[in-house]
Amino acid sequence: MTISRELEEHEPAAQTTHVPDPQWSPELVRATRTLLETFIGTTPPVRIVLWDGSALGPDTPTQVVVRSPEAIRRALFRPGELGFARAFVAGDLDVEGDIFAALELRNHLSALPRRPTAATAPALLTLLRTLGARPPAPPPQEARLHGRRHSRDRDAAAISHHYDVSNAFYRLILGPTMTYSCGVWESPAAGLDAAQTAKHELICRKLGLRPGERLLDVGCGWGSMLIHAARHHGVRGVGVTISVEQAAQARRRVAEAGLTDAIEIRLQDYREIPDGPFDAISSIGMVEHVGRAMLPTYFASLYRLLRPGGRLLNHGISFPGDPAGAHRHRPHLGPIPLPRGRDFLRRYVFPDGELHEIGLMTSLTQAAGFEVRHVENLREHYALTLRAWVSRLEENWDAAVAQVGAGRARVWRLYMAGSALSFEAGQSQIHQTLAVRPDAGRAGQPLRPRYDSPALLPPQPTTG
Repeated sequence: MTISRELEEHEPAAQTTHVPDPQWSPELVRATRTLLETFIGTTPPVRIVLWDGSALGPDTPTQVVVRSPEAIRRALFRPGELGFARAFVAGDLDVEGDIFAALELRNHLSALPRRPTAATAPALLTLLRTLGARPPAPPPQEARLHGRRHSRDRDAAAISHHYDVSNAFYRLILGPTMTYSCGVWESPAAGLDAAQTAKHELICRKLGLRPGERLLDVGCGWGSMLIHAARHHGVRGVGVTISVEQAAQARRRVAEAGLTDAIEIRLQDYREIPDGPFDAISSIGMVEHVGRAMLPTYFASLYRLLRPGGRLLNHGISFPGDPAGAHRHRPHLGPIPLPRGRDFLRRYVFPDGELHEIGLMTSLTQAAGFEVRHVENLREHYALTLRAWVSRLEENWDAAVAQVGAGRARVWRLYMAGSALSFEAGQSQIHQTLAVRPDAGRAGQPLRPRYDSPALLPPQPTTG
């Protein structure tokens, strides 16, 4: 097995000890203010408070607090998003108030130069002389993966990094549905739990589930989709995940729901499922972990597991357009990682994560033999879902920190808030794609489907 480099290159010879506390230095404060005013201006959108109590900007309800000069050192050695994200995760930088308002400062990060200018060189020299000329070590929450990219072992490690955190922590964020994917909102006032129930019901309707049918849920998480489908549509279900914590909790939830005769949860890779055919497959928030090079294998595997006439619902995050358009016709060019500027997500949240343009995924779905029948973009719904998760995390902050530590809780707060803004701005999208495995040319689909009529409320639980 070849050993890959960690996510990307990690800074060599990182200085792991803090420099002597320079908070007493007025020179350091002046140099910091000079840089901030140069790149952000004297009137930033939120107030910035330095470690000595001095402040820059208007008196706003939200404050970005630079708690330690270490935040400046991190930003110097990783200009842009990643340096500030590391400072936030480490606790050297904090947000008091509305994190969405604070993230407006992201718009200024692209102005940070990679090289000194005549205006900034004196301040930079002062900071380097005071803080030290070696980079600080990244916070320990940063992922470090080894092995061949998207091998089964490395995929398991990447999934474990994100999902084997704490089931109790996830419940604080997700609520009782334990559903970690985009909800479907009738209105912004609908509420998170109702939105997740509506999402499960929408998927059941798109798949046309009927009592007694066999449903496979790939990347089943904590079992919520299967529990809904078995309880309200009478299916028999199999769920697979490669997260140890998710599998254990999903089995407990299935037992608590009294559905052990109807649902089986497996700790299993999608490439290892031996016992098709299934009548329908749902894949919700799984395709982002597959990798561009493995997409043909992914869709071919799902095609193999469906009976003729079977249905696939693939629900996954994508990005608009194709910044590397040649990939569509020349797949040998390699993987498309998370879009540029998202180093933080790759290193702290979704190691090895890759997003794909919806046209590419549609083409690969059909290349595997499927017929695509319906595509729906739900990006506004994901923005609402992410904002609800941020609210729940902030409401349960002390309990969340007790479960996973302050650093990891900060990772989740930052990533979910930033992702919500990305969906709102159209920089990220999420699509549900319904496809069928044709049966001698027959798709078995209604001429004019009406998936959300009547309202997305589940039917009464089935009996027997």
